[in-house]
Amino acid sequence: MRRVSTEFLIVSCLVMAAATVAVGVNVTYDHRALVIDGKRRVLVSGSIHYPRSTPDMWPGLIQKSKEGGLDVIETYVFWNLHEPVKNQYDFEGRKDLVKFVKLVADAGLYVHLRIGPYVCAEWNYGGFPLWLHFIPGIVLRTDNEPYKVEMKRFTAKIVGMMKDENLYASQGGPIILSQIENEYGNIDKDYGPAAQTYIKWAASMATSLDTGVPWVMCQQRDAPDPIIDTCNGFYCDGYTPNSKNKPTMWTENWTGWFLSFGGAVPYRPVQDIGFAVARFYQRGGTFQNYYMYHGGTNFGRSTGGPFIATSYDYDAPLDEYGAPRQPKFGHLKELHKAIKLCEDALVATDPKSTSLGNNIEASVYKTSTTCAAFLANIDTKKDATVNFNGNSYHLPAWSVSILPDCKNVVFNTAKINSMATIRRFVATNIKDELTASDQISSDWSYISEPVGISSINAFKRPGLVEQINTTADQSDYLWYSISTDSKDDESQTVLHVKSLGHVLHLFVNGQLAGSAIGNANNPTVSKDIPVTLKPGINKLDLLSLTVGLKNYGAFFDTTGAGITGPVELEGLKNGSTIDLSSMRWTYQIGLLGEGQGLETGGSTLWVSGLPKNQPLTWYKTTFDAPMGDNPLAIDLTGMGKGELWVNGQSIGRYWPAYIAPTTGCSDCSYKGPYSSSKCLKGCGKPSQKLYVKSLLTIYKEMYHVPRSWLKPSGNIMVMFEEIGGDPTQISFTTQVLQSLCSQVSETHALPIEEWSQDKSTRKRKQEPKVFLECPHPNQVISSIKFASFGTPQGQCGNFTHGQCKSSNALSILQNACLGLRSCNVGVSTSRFGDPCKGVAKSLAVEVSCE
Repeated sequence: MRRVSTEFLIVSCLVMAAATVAVGVNVTYDHRALVIDGKRRVLVSGSIHYPRSTPDMWPGLIQKSKEGGLDVIETYVFWNLHEPVKNQYDFEGRKDLVKFVKLVADAGLYVHLRIGPYVCAEWNYGGFPLWLHFIPGIVLRTDNEPYKVEMKRFTAKIVGMMKDENLYASQGGPIILSQIENEYGNIDKDYGPAAQTYIKWAASMATSLDTGVPWVMCQQRDAPDPIIDTCNGFYCDGYTPNSKNKPTMWTENWTGWFLSFGGAVPYRPVQDIGFAVARFYQRGGTFQNYYMYHGGTNFGRSTGGPFIATSYDYDAPLDEYGAPRQPKFGHLKELHKAIKLCEDALVATDPKSTSLGNNIEASVYKTSTTCAAFLANIDTKKDATVNFNGNSYHLPAWSVSILPDCKNVVFNTAKINSMATIRRFVATNIKDELTASDQISSDWSYISEPVGISSINAFKRPGLVEQINTTADQSDYLWYSISTDSKDDESQTVLHVKSLGHVLHLFVNGQLAGSAIGNANNPTVSKDIPVTLKPGINKLDLLSLTVGLKNYGAFFDTTGAGITGPVELEGLKNGSTIDLSSMRWTYQIGLLGEGQGLETGGSTLWVSGLPKNQPLTWYKTTFDAPMGDNPLAIDLTGMGKGELWVNGQSIGRYWPAYIAPTTGCSDCSYKGPYSSSKCLKGCGKPSQKLYVKSLLTIYKEMYHVPRSWLKPSGNIMVMFEEIGGDPTQISFTTQVLQSLCSQVSETHALPIEEWSQDKSTRKRKQEPKVFLECPHPNQVISSIKFASFGTPQGQCGNFTHGQCKSSNALSILQNACLGLRSCNVGVSTSRFGDPCKGVAKSLAVEVSCE
C-alpha cells in the first residue's frame, strides 16, 4: 500500500473544511434590478423589527413571511437599544440582532439591514441614544465632527458584528442590502449647505466599510454613486432613481399607519395596497418592501412620537400577535405569486406602456421568449371594459390585472379570492367576564407613591427647567415643587400653567387638583386649573410627564419638554397675579418607586390591600399563566394611565382613559389615493381597544403579554397607576379564531396555482374556487355558519342572503368541508344551479374551526 504524504492529508482536510463553509455570492445592480449571483431578481420584502416581538416569536414570524411570498426581511438597527450608555452594548434577548439575522437565513430568506443609525420608526428619539445630546458641540445629522465620529463608530460596530458572523451575502450570509441614513432628503434643506457635505460623507463612510453588498439611502434624491436612492410612501410607481444605472426600489410601502394614544385606529384596505404594489412592478420597479409586514409591540418606554401607542400593529399582514390578518395576508400572497409568474419577463426588458382609454394603461414586458402584461384602471370611480391584444377585459375602478402570458388574467387587485378571518379576544374567566380573571390572584398589595419631593437626590434651582435636559430620559417623570404663602382666608384662584408637554398633573396640598394633556399633533399644553388655597403655606406640586420623545423632523433632537412657563396664580382676592416662574423650585427626577425598583415586585414595602381610583399608586399581585398557547393579552379596562410589568419586564405604557375623538370614522372605500386619515375606526373609544367576544359584546383595552415572559404559576404583575383606576376589572384574554369566510364570484380569476402549471396541462374550463383552511394543523371545520350562492350581501360575520339564492349551497358546503382542515369548492352554476339567469352571482361562506 502506497504511503500518503502528510502534506496531501493536510491539503485534503482543508479542502473538505472549506466545502462546509457557506459560499459567498456577488450582489450588484443594474438599471433593472438587484443582481444576485449574476441573475436579476424581482424581490418582495417585508419589515419585521426584532425588538418589537420576542425571540420565541421570531421563527414563526419569519416562516409566515416566507409562506406569504416574501424573499427579504427588512429591519432597522436601534442604536439606543444596543448602546444605552456610551461604549456599553446590549445584544441580549429581544436585542439579539445576530440571532434574528441567522433565523432569517435559516428560513432561506434574504435580509436588508437598515443601520441608519437614525431610524425614525416611531421609536423613542428616532433611535438615537440620548447621551449623544450631551456631547459638547454636537449637532445631529449634519456635517458635524462630534456627531460623525459617533455615527461612524456605531455603524462600524454593527458592520463588524455582521462580518464576524459571516452574515453578508459576500461571505455566504443573507444580508444583500444595507441602508445608511434615513429619509434625510425630506428635511435636508433645513440643514443648509452642510447637508450635502454630510450626505457625501455618509455615503463614503458606508461604502468604505467594505460589506460587499449595495448600500441604499431612502428618500434621498441626491444619493451619491454608488448608493441607490429609494422611495418611501403609500405609492411609488412614479419614482425614478437619480441614475439610469440604478434600479427602482421601494423601501417603505406603508401597509397602514401607526397608532397614537388619543387617536382613532388607522387601517388601509388591501385592495389599495395591492393596487399600489402592482402599479409599482407594472411601471418598472423590481424591489418592494412592506412597512410593516409585522408591526409588533412597543415594549417598555420605546415609543416615540410623542404619544405613539404601545401597540405597533400598523394594520400589517401579520397582526401584533403574529397571526395572519386575513384577507390582507392572503390577498397579498396571491399577488406575490402573480408577480413571480412574470419575473422572467420583468427582468428581461423595460416595460412599454400604452393608453387604452381615459385612465386606462397597459404595460407590456416582451421578449422573443416571454411576455407579461399589466392592465391598470386608475379611475377612482368607473369600471371599464377594454380591448387588449384582441381580447376583452373587465377592469374594476382603481385596480390592476396581471397577465403572465399577455393573454390570461391571473390576478386582479380589486377581486379578493383569499379567505377572511374574524379573530376575537376571549376572556379567560367564563364565570364573570367583567371582573378579574381566575388567573389573577385576589391577593393584591400596594404602595402609595409620595406626592411631590421624596428623594434625597432632589435639588433646587431658580426658575423652571427643561425636562429632557434634566432627566436625560431616565424616567417619564419630573416633579416641580414650590410653596406659596396665602395671606387670605380660604380662597379660590386659578393656576395658569404652560408646558412644552406632554402631560402634567397638579397637586395642591397633596390632592390632585387637575391635569392637562397634549396630543400627537400638538404635545404642548396650556391650561388654567382652578385651585383652592388655604390660609398660610400651600404646597404646589406639578408632575410633568413625557410620553415618548420626538422621532422625526429637522433638529427634532432639540425639541424640549416639561414646564417652561409661565406658571402663574391668577384671580387672587386683590385682583393681582403672582408669577411663580422665576422663583426657586425644588425638582425630583423620576418617582421614588422607580428608584426603589418596585417594578420587580421584590420590595418589602408592599402593604396588603387594594385601594381603588387612587392616583400615584403602585399595585402588585400574582397570577398563573392562562392555559393553552394562543396569543395572550391583558385587558386594562378600568385603569387610567400608567405602566405595567410582568416578572420585571415592561409591556409598555397603558392609557385607557385617553379616548379618541368621536368624529372622523366612516365607511372607507379602497378606491382613490390613500392617506393616513382616510380610513379610521374606533372613534370615541380608547386607542388600543379590541373587540372581545364574550357573554356580552364589548370593547376592551388590550395589551400584549408575551407568553415567553410567563412561568406556569407565581407570575408577578406590577402596575404604576398615575391618575386612578380599578384593578379588579383587569382580566386576561386569549386571541382565538371565531370564523373563516370567503366570497368569490363567477368572474374571479382561477386559483393561481392552476395558472402556474405548464401551459400544455392547463385546464381552461376550470372554475373560480372558494378556499377555506383552519389555521392550526389539529383543527377541522366544525360548522358551516352561512352559505349562499347567488347575490349574498354583507361581509364576513354578517352575511345575509340576497333576493337570488340557490337552495343547495349549505348542503354542498357541509358535504365538502365538515370534518376537514381545508376544502375548496368551485363557484359555478354547474355546481349550484342557476337561481337567477343573467345575474352575476357569487358564493359567500362562513365557517368555524375547532
